[in-house]
Amino acid sequence: MVRTLISAGIYVLANAVALFVTSLVLGESFTFTIKGFLVATLILSAVEALAGPLIVRMSERKLPALNGGVALVTTFVGLWVTAVIVGGMQVHGLSTWLMATVLIWALALIASLVLTGVLVKKAPDKPRP
Repeated sequence: MVRTLISAGIYVLANAVALFVTSLVLGESFTFTIKGFLVATLILSAVEALAGPLIVRMSERKLPALNGGVALVTTFVGLWVTAVIVGGMQVHGLSTWLMATVLIWALALIASLVLTGVLVKKAPDKPRP
């Protein structure tokens, strides 16, 4: 239970880092308000967590070639749903959508690895008596 909560926290924090850095990189074409940022982080994380398994299942049955890009598709779906729901977030232009998807996916992956390494200590090899 504790590990699940820690993993979820790292996942949300990694998405927050990815959204923030993406907004810095893409500038005026990818913007949000402070409230929009907070809501976008939570919605993006929730949609990715829910849509990921569904997209994997669909790709295995109908589009096996999509298996390699499931994470990118999940990130795009999460970003799109977030943009629809969050009024304080603006994404302008097709190229921005594509670049934001790749940046958020890559940055969240890197942030997740770094945060896991920093925040999670290795469990002892032997249980304590």
